[in-house]
Amino acid sequence: MKIAALIPVKGFHGAKQRLSFRLSPPERSELMKAMVYDVLAVVTRARGIHRTYVVTGSDEVERWVATFGVDVIRERDETGETDAVHFALDVLKSEGMDAALVVPGDIPLLRAADVEFVLQAALAGAGEPFAVLTPSHDRMGTNALLLAPPDVLRLRFGHDSFRYHLDEAAARGAAVKVVENSRIALDIDEPADLEQLIRRIEAGRTHDRLAAMKDNGSGFFADAG
Repeated sequence: MKIAALIPVKGFHGAKQRLSFRLSPPERSELMKAMVYDVLAVVTRARGIHRTYVVTGSDEVERWVATFGVDVIRERDETGETDAVHFALDVLKSEGMDAALVVPGDIPLLRAADVEFVLQAALAGAGEPFAVLTPSHDRMGTNALLLAPPDVLRLRFGHDSFRYHLDEAAARGAAVKVVENSRIALDIDEPADLEQLIRRIEAGRTHDRLAAMKDNGSGFFADAG
């Protein structure tokens, strides 16, 4: 089975707006770059991934990810994560991919073993339509989806997407498996997410970026006490 990894990445400018009252625009941009770097570094070395793709509408992102040797799928316009992923999944299917693993760029605790664990969970469903889902820590979002074929579900990211994807799989008659993983579950959107990340992260580009922000007197660390 040829499995592609797909990571949607918007432009770094203006990233992570929900952190805007705790982090400056440059801090948010650099943090997002660090998180995407860590996710790409992990996914590109995980066993079982045939090819890795980034879908983006940003020239900056396309240039920035070039050093990873990934394939870039360009959107004409950035109209939202859901549209970007649907567009890219159609491309993956047309290129002969049997399945797609969709993960966001803001789960910096991710490890190669986590990717491989999700892929392993799919083996029992090989040969039939299936979806493997990993929820976010609050179970309101979906932080990893392994889809076979890539268009087996219509997706919807955002509030309560995990429940939506479970219902969508049932409606389409696709086998579904839920895989819990605490590292995949932590996506960074709110200050509380970032506080949890600071307590848990031990290494990587994001770790180093957070350490530099603290050393430089970031307001986030001052506010956090």
